[in-house]
Amino acid sequence: MASKPNSTTEYLDQIPVERKEAFRKLRTTVLENLKGEFQEGLSYGMIGFTVPHSAFPDGYHCNPKLPLPFVSIANQKNFIALYHMGLYADRNLQEWFTSEYTKHTHHKIDMGKSCIRFKKMDDIPYTLIAELLTRMDISSWIELYKSSVRK
Repeated sequence: MASKPNSTTEYLDQIPVERKEAFRKLRTTVLENLKGEFQEGLSYGMIGFTVPHSAFPDGYHCNPKLPLPFVSIANQKNFIALYHMGLYADRNLQEWFTSEYTKHTHHKIDMGKSCIRFKKMDDIPYTLIAELLTRMDISSWIELYKSSVRK
């Protein structure tokens, strides 16, 4: 990013032209498929979709003043990233996603704990991401999060 954006619009404006279309399509995929009243905004320097305090007053355990994060998308130096906290917290969801990934793209998955990195803009599996986003709604995420944090 050229400078620290103050809004999602500014964030989108700063994305390099060669990634802009893929990033906008990824954002649209997230917006159209998230289940529940997630809020879009800037979160940790990227576009984030969080559980509002009205739905989960406890907030994020690392900083309860912040809403609970769920999904984020970021334009990184060498890739576009999708962060999905459900993949980190739910082993079955992660196993399903990684096994389905090869059916939707020609490239091997490049994934961290909750981060999926896309280096090839023309090979982002939007259909698979859409399905991933429909597999966990806001109440399921809150319950999974609460049970994970209590351990």
